[in-house]
Amino acid sequence: MAGALTDLSVAGKLLAKSLGRRLRADIESPPNLGVFEQELQALIDAAPAGVIRESACVSMPATQPPWSGSGIQLSPGDQVSYFLAGRVYANRLLDIYVSPQLQVWCQVGDSGEVFRGTRTSHSFTADRAGELRFGNYFPNDWASPDGGRLQDDAVYADVSGEVRILVIKWAGSAEEGLRQLQASGAAGLLAAEQERLAASLAPPPGWEYLWHLGPAEIYQHQHGEQGACIHCHTHGDVGILQKAVDLPLTENSEISWRWCVEQLPITLREDSVPSHDYLSIAVEFDNGRDITYYWSSSLPAGYGYDCPLPNWKGKEYHVVVRSGGAGLGEWQDERRNLMADYRQYMGEPPQRIVKVWLIANSIFQRGHGRCDYADILLHGDGPETRVL
Repeated sequence: MAGALTDLSVAGKLLAKSLGRRLRADIESPPNLGVFEQELQALIDAAPAGVIRESACVSMPATQPPWSGSGIQLSPGDQVSYFLAGRVYANRLLDIYVSPQLQVWCQVGDSGEVFRGTRTSHSFTADRAGELRFGNYFPNDWASPDGGRLQDDAVYADVSGEVRILVIKWAGSAEEGLRQLQASGAAGLLAAEQERLAASLAPPPGWEYLWHLGPAEIYQHQHGEQGACIHCHTHGDVGILQKAVDLPLTENSEISWRWCVEQLPITLREDSVPSHDYLSIAVEFDNGRDITYYWSSSLPAGYGYDCPLPNWKGKEYHVVVRSGGAGLGEWQDERRNLMADYRQYMGEPPQRIVKVWLIANSIFQRGHGRCDYADILLHGDGPETRVL
């Protein structure tokens, strides 16, 4: 089973990789937060009269628990844009960090639902009155939609880095404000946010992202030679797409699916925290646990382990169904008996199946992972249930 020795082995390989990249000057430098702030502030200072109602810059060290106030009071209907730069390091030596769009969450007032965007800029309309506040996510997790934390805030002492946040409360709409601000002096971040607002970023019909991980742009519904499918592309991000079901878990309960995994996000074993990047399909049960089936780069088929991430340990169990490079880029058919797998890997089975998940994680090593899913079916004692 995975453990401290596995972590040390993986960390050693990652250290060698990191040192090699440093010697080749192949490591991307962190953003210059001072330059980021100065450039955006210059655009704000040059904005035409009546475009911006208020602005602020917030410096949020990675060690700061939620929540940090922006000083900007919002009313229902106010439109806001914010821009992010910075990094939060889990390990500087191994060059493992979390990007600001995953790290920074928002809250309006002290009881509003927490939320975040999918990119380093985001615009939204306030649904309540209160101060706009920002909070660090990693290495904690949300326990409730109002910003309660899963772990003690002492965990923030284990990370380092800083994120700089520049906030604009518009006099009118965010779209019009961005257009006028860009006209006074073009900036890439402004253009990128205009492009994001114009894009269609909704998840595939009938699916939704797990709320406490936040939204993503990882999954898209497509229709090709294989029929309807969900395409996944992850790169330095994470997302869990979910679809609700309600079926009894019986001896005959099975899940079947087809997938074409084009690229795995990592070449190391995935059962260690710093290398826990993977693509998978999972089933959640009514006891809050899930079993997730994935294609490993190197671990043998049939190998199973409890999730190594502290916030997921005891909740998620990983089972390798395929291994290595053979068959990548080709459509593969899979079928698993859920009752048998639960008994073998997780213990006494629960009563019901409540959700099917698609998981993509590449935040640790920031590699690319690509996969298509099709024909996801749940089988049991009655008619089959088509999930996709």
